[in-house]
Amino acid sequence: MAHYDLIIRGGTIVDGTGAPGFTGDVAVKDGLIVAVGTINGTAAEEIDATGKVVTPGFVDIHTHYDGQATWDQEMAPSSWHGVTTVVMGNCGVGFAPAKPDRHEWLISLMEGVEDIPGTALAEGMTWDWETFPEYLDALEKLPRTVDVGTHVPHGAVRAYVLGEREQPGAVPTAEDIAAMSAIVEEGVRAGALGFSTSRTVLHKSVDGELVPGTTATPEELVAIGKAMGRAKAAGGHAVFEMASDLKREWNEFAWMGKLSREAGIPVTFAALQSIAKEMPLDEQIALMRAENDNGANIVAQIALRGNGIIMAWQGTVNPFAFRPSWQAIKDLPWDAQKAKLLDPAFKAQLLAEANDYSEAPMDIIGVVMVITQGWALQYEMDPDFDYEPAPEASVNARARAAGMDAQEYAYDLLCAGDGKGFIYLPILNYAEGNLDFLHPLQHAEDTVNSLSDGGAHCGTICDAASPTFMLEHWVKSRRRGERISLEQAIKRQCRDTALLYGLEDRGVIAPGYLADLNVIDMDALKLGKPWLAFDLPAGGKRLLQKAEGYVATIKCGAVTFRGGAWTGETPGGLIRGPQRVEMAEAAE
Repeated sequence: MAHYDLIIRGGTIVDGTGAPGFTGDVAVKDGLIVAVGTINGTAAEEIDATGKVVTPGFVDIHTHYDGQATWDQEMAPSSWHGVTTVVMGNCGVGFAPAKPDRHEWLISLMEGVEDIPGTALAEGMTWDWETFPEYLDALEKLPRTVDVGTHVPHGAVRAYVLGEREQPGAVPTAEDIAAMSAIVEEGVRAGALGFSTSRTVLHKSVDGELVPGTTATPEELVAIGKAMGRAKAAGGHAVFEMASDLKREWNEFAWMGKLSREAGIPVTFAALQSIAKEMPLDEQIALMRAENDNGANIVAQIALRGNGIIMAWQGTVNPFAFRPSWQAIKDLPWDAQKAKLLDPAFKAQLLAEANDYSEAPMDIIGVVMVITQGWALQYEMDPDFDYEPAPEASVNARARAAGMDAQEYAYDLLCAGDGKGFIYLPILNYAEGNLDFLHPLQHAEDTVNSLSDGGAHCGTICDAASPTFMLEHWVKSRRRGERISLEQAIKRQCRDTALLYGLEDRGVIAPGYLADLNVIDMDALKLGKPWLAFDLPAGGKRLLQKAEGYVATIKCGAVTFRGGAWTGETPGGLIRGPQRVEMAEAAE
């Protein structure tokens, strides 16, 4: 009789392929799945999954753990939500290559774009690297609960090559482009899974400067893409990832199509409803598909809910940020701030003031206006908050029902719970006041579920919980529209995301695949209420959100989380390049 390291017995196996779930057992040995079905052997450990769902571990391809992954083994909050693999280095920001005199500059870039506290990054990172291959070596030293893969980030590459010449609008020479292409090719050959850039005015450094790459020419981008193609031909895997405002005059899809065809690599971009994008989402998808019909391989990354801001007094953003009275107290310690905010006289003074937009960034003034005055677009976060809120849940509607002024109602919401109240503002993906438009996209072969931004936007969102939201909202409890099947949801978050990045060894429950697994109690599955923690290095803040219902998460055969609590196991490591399945060696 065979003996295994682990057997998960009697669960409903949803295997990641989209096939109907079935009742069975999963046997694990030496970090791999070795048998699926009815298993008669014994094991060092068994998990009773009767009445539970067994899925592959989730693969999150859009995160920003570039700094955190160098010091943190738990990799929360993504690891709390069934994620066993993350891909970071998105949106053109990261920390390699890095000359010693550019460390502070790269931190300011990451802090501005991704709202990760610069003080935490400065204290947490050891910077024992300069080149991108050396950064991969540094990542490889630390075991974690999850596997990490990464892109080569455009911002770091440009800063490395252009030095002090890297300014907004800088035009690199032909020699500069050749040097950048060589760095990217070296990075992919060393194990990077791709390259990333950003071309949106929403992405700026803490000093308000547009990120490198925003104004890059198609010639620069295509040259880098061709370098990635050379590395792919040598056995690597290369995905070109981009965030962009998709301005029509930029003709982004033309060069994306050209790059994909000539380099032979996939190009993936953030596809969003956005007040900052002049191009509607359906037009984005149509132009993508026209290029794909002409031989390109462009994949749209879609979010699962409205993307935006959770506003709080201690967060990064609040609706009163441009009132003079807030400006006067914004840098005070929290206890002093709270005393002011809970003082009726201070409240009356602040509410009587007009917003002072003299220091507001004018290129995103529309976003600023929604933050400071868009009461009909802001929602009260109840204990059982629905992330697809109806109009009657808005601050405007609830204030009217209470016979109050909307701004006063919002102020009181933020003061609830001893000054720890939250207001939800979905800036992106909520133009129609619902998520109906995402339903067909979750069944399309040229889209992939993404954009969790795990590890980033620490003071404004916690979309790292997206895999749990997908299951709780889209599969289990959506009230305002069609749901999706459990099998489709798991395929989207496991197999589909893994394959885009060449990770063919995970995302499926079958012999030969990595034993990256979740045991989930769907009846109990529920997102918890977000909270602000100050647990990053140097006391840096971040919004966190846990979930109920995860019985166990397993990485490479080791149980990393049991009942939502970290076991201390760290079987995860660094992914270098594409991963294949050795079926014959692993199967019985």
